[in-house]
Amino acid sequence: MGNRLQSDSKHIASASFDHSAKVWDAVSGQEIATFTGHLEKVQGVAFSPDGRRVASVGADMAVRVWDAANAVEMLVFKCATANRKISSIAGVAFSPDGRRLASSGSDRTVKVWKVTN
Repeated sequence: MGNRLQSDSKHIASASFDHSAKVWDAVSGQEIATFTGHLEKVQGVAFSPDGRRVASVGADMAVRVWDAANAVEMLVFKCATANRKISSIAGVAFSPDGRRLASSGSDRTVKVWKVTN
């Protein structure tokens, strides 16, 4: 698969109710990578700007960062809130430099995570 996947005209990322995120070849429709590890449905995915990582978020309150080359989980952030209003995380985006990741929850908040090694 190589070591870069990008949100471009060649690759599409999808979130799924089957607890996975996937990357597809946009031309052939062939599945390129599957990212499994969420305990509930995945609701959002994002490519890092350099294409080396994929982030996924879901109803299990987890933000997961994956190595795009081999679909191995690199980081996990668990969202906890004192007011218990959040029931899932639906949005995710990398910063332009790829050093931070923003996630948005059903409680209308955005959390920013440091994703550099």
